[in-house]
Amino acid sequence: MQLSAFERHLINRFQGGVPVAQRPFRQMAERLDADEEQVMATIQRLLDKGWLSRFGPLYNAERLGGDLVLAAMAVPEDCFQQVTESVNALPEVAHNYRRDHWLNMWFVLATDASAATAAAIDRIERETGIRVLAFPKEREFYLGLWFEIEDDGSFNTRSLPAADVSQSAPLDELDRRIIAETQRGLPLTHEPCETVAERIGCWPSDVVRRMDAMHESGIIRRLGVVPNHYRLGFKGNGMTVWNIPDEQLQKAGSRLGAMDYVSHCYARPRHLPDWPYNLFAMVHGRNRAEVMEKVAEMSDLLQPFSEGHEVLFSSAVLKKSGMRLAV
Repeated sequence: MQLSAFERHLINRFQGGVPVAQRPFRQMAERLDADEEQVMATIQRLLDKGWLSRFGPLYNAERLGGDLVLAAMAVPEDCFQQVTESVNALPEVAHNYRRDHWLNMWFVLATDASAATAAAIDRIERETGIRVLAFPKEREFYLGLWFEIEDDGSFNTRSLPAADVSQSAPLDELDRRIIAETQRGLPLTHEPCETVAERIGCWPSDVVRRMDAMHESGIIRRLGVVPNHYRLGFKGNGMTVWNIPDEQLQKAGSRLGAMDYVSHCYARPRHLPDWPYNLFAMVHGRNRAEVMEKVAEMSDLLQPFSEGHEVLFSSAVLKKSGMRLAV
């Protein structure tokens, strides 16, 4: 991977946020001492090469009334490909990964209601004949990670700053049209909000004002560039799972969520007797050895609480379409 100095600066600067404005690329250019055309062309090139997953708003599904559920299956090797095709065919399946574990298929269901999630799980079980374990999020301790690319091509990770959010107002039909049009990303035009407005039939100022309000309320987690950590060199991706006494879960989750290299940290349900773990934390590194060094630090930190843990490494991306919320 060879990024230019300008590409590195753009990725480093705007993971945490891009202004909601009529001409956001002009504001980005001013901060980079560049011009608008250069910023737009660079983002398009990074998207085309797969170094960025997307550019635009990241919506909080729960604040939109949606349902996101992590699920897992133990799929026999002789039918793994067939089951993968069956699971991936569901539009509700946003991400699907193969992991090195007896539970070897892990996917995320994104729906507009818990009843729709249950229906999708029931369909998968009927079509495959394999039990699905559902792990809905019970508590969020942290979500977000900043990949800092150094001039020599090396990487560091750090936490994204937590956003201050206000109480969100109910969404109306125009809000929902804006979300539906932008959840795949913003158009790479000089005035993306004007392009969105033309597509959905409203004033550009309405798009800016409404997206800004959604950002303030936390419906939009952030608006910015989203790096593809696989393409950027983070080949080691381990989902760590921990067995924590319920009364210590808040303290343990807060500790893990504060670590710079943890991108997701959630409380999720146990499935006894097969699955005793109730704290999930995602860790990224350049390779598995680096991840295991970080897991050792996590284990030391949780030593007073942990009653056991495992690391599930992803070995293949089976599907990654992103969240497509029904709004």
